[in-house]
Amino acid sequence: MSEYILEARNLKKVYNYRTENAFEALHDINFQAKEKEFIAIMGPSGSGKSTFINNISTIDIYTAGHVYINGVEIKTMTASETGRFRYENLGFIFQDFNLLDTHTMFENIAMPLSLAKVSRKETREKVEKLAEKMGITHLLVKYPNQCSGGQRQRAAICRALVNNPRIIVADEPTGNLDSRNSSELMSILRDLNENSGVTIIMVTHDPLIASYSSRLIFIRDGRIEEEVKREGMTQDAYFQKIVVTVQ
Repeated sequence: MSEYILEARNLKKVYNYRTENAFEALHDINFQAKEKEFIAIMGPSGSGKSTFINNISTIDIYTAGHVYINGVEIKTMTASETGRFRYENLGFIFQDFNLLDTHTMFENIAMPLSLAKVSRKETREKVEKLAEKMGITHLLVKYPNQCSGGQRQRAAICRALVNNPRIIVADEPTGNLDSRNSSELMSILRDLNENSGVTIIMVTHDPLIASYSSRLIFIRDGRIEEEVKREGMTQDAYFQKIVVTVQ
């Protein structure tokens, strides 16, 4: 059994592979995440942050190398096996929430369970329990366009958690939130990490948001250029070190 909950070995992603327009977005990246880590991914625009996080989380398929989650190599699974594996192990939070305006908040939160064919009774119990924890029970019958940005992000968090994932993948989760809602979201993620043992891998452009993590990975031109560990520093000291790193 690997000591890592997620591991990438010699990860490479090439767009337009085997054409004259081929572009190598990720170059032989090696990366490991231990269980219960909170890892922030930063880098300039176009550096490969989102490509990296998509390729280590089954959203996209890497061109070469290996990615293991819970010791299972992603490329060895069929499409249906990958889908089930995703529902059972991973939760996703995106910048634009990715909620469907044609579905109620309840239906949006329940979607991973519906895809996994969980019973209606169990689905309702899980959704209502999470909604109560996030303070959005009264919004379950509403549609996303009837709710504020902060409320929609809370629903997106519920959807990410409803299948009890071991890993949450978050891509710029505070990008569309104001400072108050951003702070609330990061407090929620930190609580999930510290008190529920959920591993979090998060892309952000904001050093303050990154300072909630325990480790920072800085990507430039498709390569991991630097790594910063918090290691007992206060959040403020860690923030200052991140600022210096990303300048």
